[in-house]
Amino acid sequence: MAATRLVRVRYFPRELASAGVPWYAKAVAGGVVAYAFSPIDLIPDPIPFLGYVDDLVLIPLGVLAVRRMIPAHVLAECRARADAQMEKRSSWVAAAVIVLIWLAAAVWMASWLVAWLS
Repeated sequence: MAATRLVRVRYFPRELASAGVPWYAKAVAGGVVAYAFSPIDLIPDPIPFLGYVDDLVLIPLGVLAVRRMIPAHVLAECRARADAQMEKRSSWVAAAVIVLIWLAAAVWMASWLVAWLS
């Protein structure tokens, strides 16, 4: 169940960018994003346990509320477009380039560390 929720995350930006989404759904989504990135919380984070619980509860509830505001036909259309695009694109070349960059950075850091310790 959690895996299907993670897969559905990729639909969310397309759903919000669609022309069929009501303005109030976009406004609530903006509020959820603003709350997520805001340093001001309903319950301050330094309070043990409760400081993070409000983030863990309010943000998913906000995303759920936005999803329920979007009409079903818009959701289906956006999901079909996202699935079609994901099937077309699989960039193994880009993945290989990223892995090579990380490996080069690791080799450079290791050589720097060896030179520094010598």
